[in-house]
Amino acid sequence: MDKADVERFKEKLLKLKMQILNGGIINSKADLEVSQDDLADETDLASNVIAQQISFSIREREIRKLRLIEEALNRVENGTFGECEDCGEDIELKRLENQPWTTLCIVHAEERERELMQSQRRA
Repeated sequence: MDKADVERFKEKLLKLKMQILNGGIINSKADLEVSQDDLADETDLASNVIAQQISFSIREREIRKLRLIEEALNRVENGTFGECEDCGEDIELKRLENQPWTTLCIVHAEERERELMQSQRRA
């Protein structure tokens, strides 16, 4: 991968990072509060709990994505961005366009997915 591609992906990663940080999802505290009125009614309380669980899941997903972006930016800095961590070959540009934080080429990503599915079946 040439320097221009690496710089382009770095900019893309920084933009994604800023979108997450400025999006307010991670820092929102509105879903942490339960109104006193909701405590009296079980239906309202259940709805509030479900909304909190959804919000927590979204927040968790965004935090996980932010970590992956940070790790990708570290790989840009140390010169290993775009290399598959399993085989060392370049990850396809099309794959990086869709998931610039990925660490695996498509072959090894599919292999890991199959292994994960097999281990889940055994469990």
